[in-house]
Amino acid sequence: MIDLLREDVACVFDRDPAARNLFDVLTCYPGIHALATHRVANAAWRRGLRWPARFLSYLGRALTNIDIHPGATIGRRFFIDHGAGVVIGETAEVGNDVTLYHGVTLGGTSWTKGKRHPTLKDGVLVGAGAKILGPITVGVNARVGANSVVTKNVPGGMTVVGIPGRIVRPDTQAHLSAHGIDLEHHLMPDPVGKAIACLIDHINRIEARLEAHTAAEMARAPLSSLNLSEIRLDGVACESCGNLCDQEGCSPSPSTQQRA
Repeated sequence: MIDLLREDVACVFDRDPAARNLFDVLTCYPGIHALATHRVANAAWRRGLRWPARFLSYLGRALTNIDIHPGATIGRRFFIDHGAGVVIGETAEVGNDVTLYHGVTLGGTSWTKGKRHPTLKDGVLVGAGAKILGPITVGVNARVGANSVVTKNVPGGMTVVGIPGRIVRPDTQAHLSAHGIDLEHHLMPDPVGKAIACLIDHINRIEARLEAHTAAEMARAPLSSLNLSEIRLDGVACESCGNLCDQEGCSPSPSTQQRA
């Protein structure tokens, strides 16, 4: 257990540039305090000392605002940055070299006994406020964007964002540090924004084709042959106000009629 705690402290210097010295980390990092408490509570839990383990976990939560059930399985070099509001359920499993930011929940979706919390494989990074719910698996070196809600399995090396979580890009596009851990959780793609941009581009192309078709029709049919009274002009520029208007009493401008 002493070796595990040494590794937990050492990994802070690798992943947090604000860490200045050992005394600073040991006295001012709630993630280290919560993890040290959990290591002891988990050892008691596995030996059947359930109430002492739960009470020790409760004391750790009261001190650090990080709630880790003593039954949760935590791997080596686990780092909780800031830590406020982190919740890890009883049957959660966390691999080696995993990083969680504040507000992360590894929670369940049912009241049935048995495996009901997620499994995080080695090297997973979970952004601030993310919720990973249910007995799902987040693969090796996967990333979960801030405030995402993940309820389905995430393949290894992928990035998932949004509500519900959507896979957006492979880890080959990530920027790994010297230790093989991608901490750029702020560089998340925006699949919704990309979809809207594609839709706008598609609409622009349709409008261009429609204008070309209308111009060709007008060239074949002279204006005098058209019955302009039957053409709806709602919502187009009118002569009275010059704006898009469907108000009564506003007549369309000649240029608008020609365009119609």
